Amino acid sequence: MTDKEWYFNTVTEQPELGKLSPIGQRMGPYKTRQDAIDAWKIAKERNTVWDEQTREWNKWGSAGGSGVNDNDQM
Repeated sequence: MTDKEWYFNTVTEQPELGKLSPIGQRMGPYKTRQDAIDAWKIAKERNTVWDEQTREWNKWGSAGGSGVNDNDQM
């Protein structure tokens, strides 16, 4: 058994045993190869959700321009 830890290269999208890639291109460390792969999948899923939330946030208030609910107007 090796004492090296697993990392995930975000450029090549491949797991690596040990610190092979520059720090700006890797996530980790992880205990297993599968943990590194799973972490990348989780990060991509979260980014997709966050990107959608950002789009929704940026659209808020742009439909009416004032941000006032139509029911609140006199």
